[in-house]
Amino acid sequence: MLGYKEKTFILLFLVFAVVFFNGGLVEAADSSAQSSLEAPVFNSQVAVVSFLIVLVLILFIWEPLPVGIIAISIPVILITLKNWTEVTAEQALSGFSNNATITVMAMFVISRGIQNSGAVQILGSKIEGFAGDNKKKQVGAIAGLTGVIASAINNTPVVAAFIPMVTNLARRTKVSPSKLLIPLSYSAMLGGTITLFGTSTNILASEVSAKLINHPFGVFEFTKLGIIAFLVGFLYLITIGYYLTPEHISYGDKDLMKGYEMDEFLTEVEIKKDSPLLGESIGEVFKEIEPDLDIIQMTRENEQFMEPLNVKTIRAGDHLVIRATRETLLDFIKTKGIELLPDSQISQSQLEDSVQGQKVIELIVSDNSFVEGKTIKDVNFLERYNASLLAVRHGERIRHNDLKDFTLRAGDVLLLLVSKSTFGRLENNKNFIVEENISEAPAYDTADIGLGIGIIGIVIALASLNIISISIATLGGVVAMVAVNLVDPREIYEAINWEVFFLLAGLIPLGVAIEQTGTAKFIAHQLLKATDIFPPLIILSLFYLFTAVLTSVISNNASVVLMIPVAVGAAQQMGANPFAFILAITFASSSAFLSPIGYQTNLMIYGPGGYKFKDFIVVGTPLLILLSIIIPFFISVFWGI
Repeated sequence: MLGYKEKTFILLFLVFAVVFFNGGLVEAADSSAQSSLEAPVFNSQVAVVSFLIVLVLILFIWEPLPVGIIAISIPVILITLKNWTEVTAEQALSGFSNNATITVMAMFVISRGIQNSGAVQILGSKIEGFAGDNKKKQVGAIAGLTGVIASAINNTPVVAAFIPMVTNLARRTKVSPSKLLIPLSYSAMLGGTITLFGTSTNILASEVSAKLINHPFGVFEFTKLGIIAFLVGFLYLITIGYYLTPEHISYGDKDLMKGYEMDEFLTEVEIKKDSPLLGESIGEVFKEIEPDLDIIQMTRENEQFMEPLNVKTIRAGDHLVIRATRETLLDFIKTKGIELLPDSQISQSQLEDSVQGQKVIELIVSDNSFVEGKTIKDVNFLERYNASLLAVRHGERIRHNDLKDFTLRAGDVLLLLVSKSTFGRLENNKNFIVEENISEAPAYDTADIGLGIGIIGIVIALASLNIISISIATLGGVVAMVAVNLVDPREIYEAINWEVFFLLAGLIPLGVAIEQTGTAKFIAHQLLKATDIFPPLIILSLFYLFTAVLTSVISNNASVVLMIPVAVGAAQQMGANPFAFILAITFASSSAFLSPIGYQTNLMIYGPGGYKFKDFIVVGTPLLILLSIIIPFFISVFWGI
């Protein structure tokens, strides 16, 4: 049975086959009779670049390799096929030195500085005081605050900072986090459309617009349209969206173990005096047995021990908490002198030890984490962090078996038993987001908050007043963040989302090839042939809708690079305003409401919310249809078509 990726691939292949080749071969046959004013020619250059577009889309959806690796292979392919792509070596490498790439890289670091200052966390901590346990108020407060903050700094770190706050709020007020996390992600996307700095998509679109029509975006050029888009989304999320958003995870009970259905997988046993295992180390015993049986904790004379347990010698009277299926456990203890305790069901309170600092936590794999695409075993996770792994949640699915071979993705949630020192290490590790039931917000220095807000304010002012270029302004912001100790120099490298960096560096030269080979004009001509019965406003809406659907299965930045040249080509052939079409594509690329895979913020909430793939379709489709009508209409009002 085909999965969603396979179905998406077939759909995209059919769409692009129709777009590229509908009438193309006929036009090629008659090309010798065409003048430069007639329909664009389907020649070998267009065919090769069109094939590359389809290939890139398939690879981005299928992901046989990390997206960043796929992206940086694009310049190599373009040069290999330079007779058809017409791309020079300098153009192929232009993405690495592009203003958009540099600005996006700098904004990641500035956003980390704002996050380190505590400004985002302090604001987030005020939500509970305002909303209490009123779910609608919680949704409204989260959506409103997220959108405002995401308008000034990159929206991805905003969501990363808010996820623990939102899940803790849900736990304390016994509200399902599923009800709150989709509004968090959607409002971050829409808030990112308010200013140029809100998302990497805007910055990249500005650069592409500058190259194609010599019109880069001003910092606040589309703010009025962004505010309208955000307000529409906000009103939707607290009305229709509120009722469509599911409630998958229940926090009615504070015991995380119940939420992860651990009843059947954790058991306590006792080592008897006649056990043949006495005197052996746990590591020696368990390396030769069923691989999906793990020792989570040992209790000896009322003292609890956890990872690393391999060197512990087994003694009579030891109590072991074992993670395994009932059948696996019974097979193991038959001849080992081990007794299954009568009341062996394990609760969270039994595992935790406040004296020694052992606690059960949820750990989210952050976007751009080094563990993405790797298994627990590959990264030596349990030994590296001295943690005991209980279960893994991926979207709605909870995994209890074969955990060491589970491939981790952004948004996956690990249920762990950790020590106090391990908790501290994980809390300060930007590869992960720690969810913990805390009653008070951590203390932050108000001076740091003032410095962080002041620096981002100066960067925005310098760029918006055209005193210096946006790339230089943001690099200056990075220097300032380091100078005032809001960002450690060593932290710069981990603050940057290198996948996005390589994605921009690889896609920008593909955009060059699409434009200068005439592929953009050819595709635009094919799209216009299919829609020539509609007025320009309807065509603008269709471009918005198609781009938003595309963004939901590939990255937002890829959608901008692929679709803006096509949209400009269509506008020029219709005699329409190309800037209006660029804005439609830019806003549509921040409308990845239909799936958890098209936008980083959706990926990050997928596991913590326990969502199903269809939840994004159910909640996102009405909003997308609404925006595909409203945004093109207001573009026509403000800028004309």
